[in-house]
Amino acid sequence: MKIVVQRSLNSSVSIRGEVVSQIRSGLVLLVCMETGDSDESIKQAAQKIINLRIFSDENGKMNKNISQAGGEILAVSQFTLSWPGKKGNRPSFDRSMEPNLANEYFEKFCNLVGECAGVKKGVFAESMQVTIINDGPVTFFLEF
Repeated sequence: MKIVVQRSLNSSVSIRGEVVSQIRSGLVLLVCMETGDSDESIKQAAQKIINLRIFSDENGKMNKNISQAGGEILAVSQFTLSWPGKKGNRPSFDRSMEPNLANEYFEKFCNLVGECAGVKKGVFAESMQVTIINDGPVTFFLEF
């Protein structure tokens, strides 16, 4: 499982020009389910996201998590993260989890992180336009 985490001021997902999900301040999560991921890796990832202290406290230090910051989460399934990019120039997504199972795991993950903050989502397997106003910029890449 791979996740790109971006602290965001305002972000949205559109399909065919229509906004289908939008958040104000919070986190944008680009989430890739890979072959071999399990319920345990999903739980570990959710706990990491919930506890990630990347929001500023009153002293300007990254000390608050998503719940303490009162932020929202925009989660977008992103199978293209499965390509490591080391060999060749044409991406291969052989490491990506089979779509039906990936969707099931993505939903489980969203439910887990949703226990600490409101979660909005992209639409699984749709062609989406994702607009992210990155705050900082603050971006992290996590693997589980």
